Amino acid sequence: MVAVVGWVFIVASIPKFAFYGWELDNFERFGLPAAPVWVIAAGVLELAGGVLLLRGRLVVPAALVLSIVMVVAIAVSGVKEGDVIPSLTVAPALLAALVVLLIRARRGA
Repeated sequence: MVAVVGWVFIVASIPKFAFYGWELDNFERFGLPAAPVWVIAAGVLELAGGVLLLRGRLVVPAALVLSIVMVVAIAVSGVKEGDVIPSLTVAPALLAALVVLLIRARRGA
C-alpha cells in the first residue's frame, strides 16, 4: 500500500511542473498568497513525499507532511472552491490512506 500511495503522489506532482501555468491559475483562484511559490512547494512536497513512500523511507514524516497537503487541498480547493475532482474525491482517499499508513507505523506493522 505504501508504494501505491507513493506512486499516486509522484503522478500528482507532475502537473505542478509540466502544467505550471494551469496549476498557477488554480492556486490563484483558491486565493492562496504567494501562489507561484505554493505551486512549486506543493509539487516538491508531493514528489519528495511520494518517492520517500515508494522507497519505504521516512514513511511517518512523509505521511504527516502529505497529510497536511491533503487537508489544505480538501479545505481550499474542495470545500472553499467546490472542486470535486480531485479535492473532494482523490484527496480525501489519499488522506485516509495516509492515516492508515501512520496507524500501521505506530503499531509497528
